[in-house]
Amino acid sequence: MEWDAPAIVLQARAYGEGDAIVTVMTEEHGLHRGLVRGGQSRQHAATWQPGTLITARWTARLADQLGGLRGEPVHAAAALAMDDPLALALLTAACAVAEGALPEREPHAAVFGGLLHLLAHLPEGSALLPDLVRWELRLLADLGYGVDLRACAVTGATAGLAFVSPRTGRAVTAEAAGAWAARLLPLPSFLVGGNAATADDWRDGLRLTGHFLARDAFGQHNRPLPLARQMLYDRVAALAADSDQPPGDPDAE
Repeated sequence: MEWDAPAIVLQARAYGEGDAIVTVMTEEHGLHRGLVRGGQSRQHAATWQPGTLITARWTARLADQLGGLRGEPVHAAAALAMDDPLALALLTAACAVAEGALPEREPHAAVFGGLLHLLAHLPEGSALLPDLVRWELRLLADLGYGVDLRACAVTGATAGLAFVSPRTGRAVTAEAAGAWAARLLPLPSFLVGGNAATADDWRDGLRLTGHFLARDAFGQHNRPLPLARQMLYDRVAALAADSDQPPGDPDAE
């Protein structure tokens, strides 16, 4: 049993003295784990950093075995994000979500392609956050937990969508929400045709997808949302709070 394919490294954890168990994702073969001999060595550790695009080769005697993994680096995304803490947090969060939410050995071509897009545009930093939120919505839909933003669940209107029900995942207009607005999840404008995105929009988008990831993709398996994803939300929420401070506000000093 063997395959060769472009793959994205999602996770690497130490195994024994110098080896590593590495999780990669490919377009055709989905999530795969393999044993990398010498994966912890200084010579090879950079190849197995989360977010690195590699040419991977996986081999095993039987299909259900862990198998062995080898790889040659093609694009080291983490190296491009070292000087941008937010971009690095975005990369780490996306890899952690994919590694924890996707089932093993089940292809999800759209999710793979979306993650590849994020890696390629990582130098854009915070401007890439709307694409991350859209990618998380795609992942949820592929897993059968789609969020419906096509029309208002109450009136059927397609304009003025402003909230999402945390229970049903369906959009609601501001008018239809009424007194229930405080119990709903804000819907950022960039998910319903808007172009401009502020730090508040980024925070609301991450809160929206984070709710359904935590409840469905991870909660159904009794696992928490990955710490890296929570830390990304906290970082963006802090940016939103800073941007809401008026100039000269003593609390911002």
